[in-house]
Amino acid sequence: MPELPEVETVVRSIAPLVGRHILAAEFRCPRVLRGGDPDVLSARLGGSSIARVERRGKFILISLDRGGYLVIHLGMTGRLLLGGTPGKHTHAILTLDRGALLYDDSRQFGCILYSDEVPERVRRLGPEPLEISFEDFAAALKKRKARIKALLLNQRFLRGLGNIYADEALFRAGVHPLALASRLRRGRALRLYDAITAVLTEAIAAGGSSVSDYVDGQGRKGFFQFSHRVYQRTGEPCLHCGKPIRRILVAQRSSHYCPACQKR
Repeated sequence: MPELPEVETVVRSIAPLVGRHILAAEFRCPRVLRGGDPDVLSARLGGSSIARVERRGKFILISLDRGGYLVIHLGMTGRLLLGGTPGKHTHAILTLDRGALLYDDSRQFGCILYSDEVPERVRRLGPEPLEISFEDFAAALKKRKARIKALLLNQRFLRGLGNIYADEALFRAGVHPLALASRLRRGRALRLYDAITAVLTEAIAAGGSSVSDYVDGQGRKGFFQFSHRVYQRTGEPCLHCGKPIRRILVAQRSSHYCPACQKR
């Protein structure tokens, strides 16, 4: 699933949409379009302009000049593409005064919805990992008795982190995925905070990780997958100590770590 760096890269790549007029909108898949009639939404969007494109966690919010938001979650295989030829997996088309924006999704796990206001599920997300202060981060850790990997995946704790970057940050910080959040001492909490910031910043600069279907709005793959140190490297030697990378399940999600470098 595209995580914060991938979604941020997509948002930046479709930034030229700001100011464009929507001439027509077509929605082809009821499973992808949530909570709205496709004909009603098409009529509502037609003639409006795109005022802003932003990211909230893993959500993309397209603000309209008439008010309201087109909210998009890419799911596992969703793609927002500037231009191109619609295909069998194209489930939404915004025809613009110049070009078009396509939403492709082969597995249809993503979603598109229209809302007059920012939806509650978006408003209830936790703080941005790249904006929260260390003091607030450390205080929040102390209140939670959850396993640290499970907590980092909790979108109400921090928004935008997923499996890839939680694994990579925990490895850099030397923290075991099963460590209890509330028991992390200040020094370890600071290392984790710094690791989260570093890994997300580096991944954004590299255009994200293309480990599956992910590409940005111009169809370009990311490169951060070549910098992964533990994610999906089960059995391969740790880049620091040479011990084999292990895989366990935490909160029903695969977690990759080095048993020698990461301590509870």
